[in-house]
Amino acid sequence: MRCDTKVDSKAGVFGSILCAFLFVFCLPLHAQPQTKIRHIGFLSGASYVSTQARIEAFRQELNVLGYVDGTNVVIEWRFAEGNFQRLPALATELVRLKVDAIVVAGGEPVAFAVKQATQTTPIIMANAFDPVLSGLVASLARPGGNITGFTTTPGPEIHGKQTELLKETVPELSRLAVLINPTNSFSTLALKEIESAAQKYSISIQVVEVRSAEDLEPDFAKLKRTRAQALLQVPDATVLNQRTRLVRLAAKNRLPSMHTSIEYAEAGALMAYGADRTELFRRAATYVDRILKGAKPADLPIEQPTKFEFVINLKTAKQVGLTIPPNVLARADRVIK
Repeated sequence: MRCDTKVDSKAGVFGSILCAFLFVFCLPLHAQPQTKIRHIGFLSGASYVSTQARIEAFRQELNVLGYVDGTNVVIEWRFAEGNFQRLPALATELVRLKVDAIVVAGGEPVAFAVKQATQTTPIIMANAFDPVLSGLVASLARPGGNITGFTTTPGPEIHGKQTELLKETVPELSRLAVLINPTNSFSTLALKEIESAAQKYSISIQVVEVRSAEDLEPDFAKLKRTRAQALLQVPDATVLNQRTRLVRLAAKNRLPSMHTSIEYAEAGALMAYGADRTELFRRAATYVDRILKGAKPADLPIEQPTKFEFVINLKTAKQVGLTIPPNVLARADRVIK
C-alpha cells in the first residue's frame, strides 16, 4: 500500500505513526504469520465407546496445552474394535498420513503393530503393561528408539496383590478362575504372579482363555460347571470392549470378580484395583506436547503409576450374596453404593 497522507509540521509524528499502522494493517494476507497445524495419530485396540472417558481426558489435556482438534492440530482416530488382526493395517495407514506422533492405547499388541510400521515416527504408549519384559523397549529410564509413554502397573506383580485382596474378601476361596487373552504377551507374566500368590493360600487356578467376544458365554458356562468361586481378569483390549457384558455374566453366575481397570467396577464388577487410566491418558497428552516441541522419545523415560485406587461395588456384593469384610471395606478408596 502507498501512503501519501499530507500532514503539517505539528502533526508529523502522528502522520508517520498512522502511515506505519496502515501499512502493516494492509499487508497482503499471505504475509501474515500462519499457525502450523500438527497431525497426531491415535490408535486403540478397543472401540471408541469403551474408551470414551479416556479419550476425552486426552483431548481435554491437549486443549489445556493449547492444542484444539480441527484448529491447530488434527487427530487421526483409529479403532481396532477388539480385532487385533486389524492393527497392522491401521498402523500402516497412520504412518502413510505422515503424522507427527502416534498415541497408542491397548498395551503392547498395539505398540508392536505401530513399531513394525515405523522406526522413526514418535510413539507414545498411553497404557502399556510391561514394555521391558515384553521386549518392546530397552529400559524404562531410557527406552531408546522411537517409543516412550506410560505403564498401567509397576509390573505383573499387581495381579499377585489382586489375588490377595480376593482371598481376603472371599475367605473360603479355593478355586479361582483367571480370565486371559493368550495372544497378549502380558498374560503369561501376569499368570505367573497370580499362581505364585495363589500357592501361598492353597488356591487352585483355572485359566479361562478369551480370544474374542464369542468366547465369553461358553467360558462362563464352563466356570459354572467347575464351580469357580471368584474371577480375576487380566486386562486386555478385547475384553475391555465387552466389560458390561462380562460383569453381567459374572453377576448372573454369582461370581465375585476382580479387575485392573476402574471402569469395570463402575460398570458393575465387584472390585477393581489399579491405576487411574484416565489420568494416564492426560499424561500422554503432555508427552505429545513435549515431542511436538522437539523432545525425542528415546530421551523421555517411560513412567509408571505411583497412585493406585481400590474400588468396591457394594451393589454387586449384595447381588452375588457376599458380605465385604470390614477390614477390606476400610481399605477401599472408593465405595459404589
